[in-house]
Amino acid sequence: MPFLSLLFSFLFSILKIASAQTQCPDYSAFSMATHEPFSAGKYQLSYQRPITACHTFNSSDVEKTIQDMKDVIKDPDLYRLFENTWPNTLDTTVTWRGFAANDSTEELTFITTGDIVAMWLRDSANQLRSYKSQLKVTDDPYSIASLYRGTINLQARYIIRNPYCNAFQAPPESGLPPESNGYAETDQVKPPYNTSFVFECKYELDSISAFLQLSHDYYDMTQDADFFGKFHWIEAVQTILNVTEGLLIGTYADDGSVNESPYTFQRTATSATETLSNTGAGNPVKGGTGLVRSAFRPSDDSTIYQLFIPANMQFSSYLSRCAKIMEAHDAALAKRMSDFASSVRAGIERHGKVRHVEFGEIYAYEVDGFGSSNLMDDANVPSLLSAPIIDYLDASDETYQNTRKFVLSTWNPYYMHGPVLNGTGGPHVGPGKAWPMSIIVSLLTSDDDSEIVAGLQMLVSSTDQLGLIHESVDTFDASQWSREWFSWANGLFGEMILGLRDRKPHLLATSFQ
Repeated sequence: MPFLSLLFSFLFSILKIASAQTQCPDYSAFSMATHEPFSAGKYQLSYQRPITACHTFNSSDVEKTIQDMKDVIKDPDLYRLFENTWPNTLDTTVTWRGFAANDSTEELTFITTGDIVAMWLRDSANQLRSYKSQLKVTDDPYSIASLYRGTINLQARYIIRNPYCNAFQAPPESGLPPESNGYAETDQVKPPYNTSFVFECKYELDSISAFLQLSHDYYDMTQDADFFGKFHWIEAVQTILNVTEGLLIGTYADDGSVNESPYTFQRTATSATETLSNTGAGNPVKGGTGLVRSAFRPSDDSTIYQLFIPANMQFSSYLSRCAKIMEAHDAALAKRMSDFASSVRAGIERHGKVRHVEFGEIYAYEVDGFGSSNLMDDANVPSLLSAPIIDYLDASDETYQNTRKFVLSTWNPYYMHGPVLNGTGGPHVGPGKAWPMSIIVSLLTSDDDSEIVAGLQMLVSSTDQLGLIHESVDTFDASQWSREWFSWANGLFGEMILGLRDRKPHLLATSFQ
């Protein structure tokens, strides 16, 4: 009876929210306009939060933290940027919550990216990571913990059925119709998929690694190992292992014959980054390196060399950590996970490092195992710059520090600089467009006060008065930007500010006027 009462209360709350949201503005349009009251600083940043009745999820803990930070962040423009961005996922993208049709105890959470009504494994995991500091063990269906459990359960469903895919449609239980993806209309993908279930099927190692990251984040804060044995998490992990072990193979067998690729992707497009060469298999890679292939990057751009180092870092890091969760359920599977994670790490350390003429030993962005490497970094996480925040290594690591200097220099072909902001970008939007996300990551991985203050200045001054973190910004013109509604980047900014509160609170007293 207590559970039924809780369930009916939860469903009644959802109906009330849905009713209120019929009167709510389209946030895509809302976020492109300015709204009073403006911040009191010289940038006069817009207020961008919907009214409370229009929030897709409300958390009293989050609201209290936002209010508490008003006494910590002294600059009115920086506070407005935090106030708008950190709750953005809760305010606007928790598109549906409910329970599985075949199990009324299995929570499900459908989190969209913002301006695209589909759930990316990577984005949703990182969107929730912004609230990791608020996560505590509880069965309350209105809690951050419930959002985590529902997202883990839904991601597990997606991975079990289509482990090579990166973005998915709303679950049937939601009653939401499938979204059309015009870009994918010409896609020829092996294995095939159903567009009523999958929104896009670009195989990215970081997408399935994000599921492991999300799982670790929940366990790390709650120590709730029992949850992972209740539904389909173990099956999802087994699926991930089967897929990634199958992607250890190289292009050629020992006798010179061509191995069949487990995954191929071809798209009719005008950009080379939207498809794969060699009839969808990608450029050749050497087997036996211990590295797992990835056809696409976290930017959804195709890899040049499929042994993509940042995603292998993320995979090794969180596979190892999730092995500790698995120990409570299947010791043999836990050992398989731990051994695999160690093998991938060994492959990174052996094949993923190169010697740079200027910076010495650094990590390469991509390698092929034959000796070729791609020396660059992209703004999207996982990146080389983000290696410490994906828990692969400590920021003090010498090779990482060399790599960091390379990434944040003009030796990196995708480092953009100009009078507006300096940071990495990528081929997704092209040269001249720096991603604020990369600046946020540089601050998350920095212990240098002057670097952090300079980065905060760039971020607070480059929103075009909208008070939100955009996907990219022209380094010479802050009014030229992409994506008005990018919840992952918004949340990451808030996460970075809360990190500064804990480790360098004096910097949040800085004036940017």
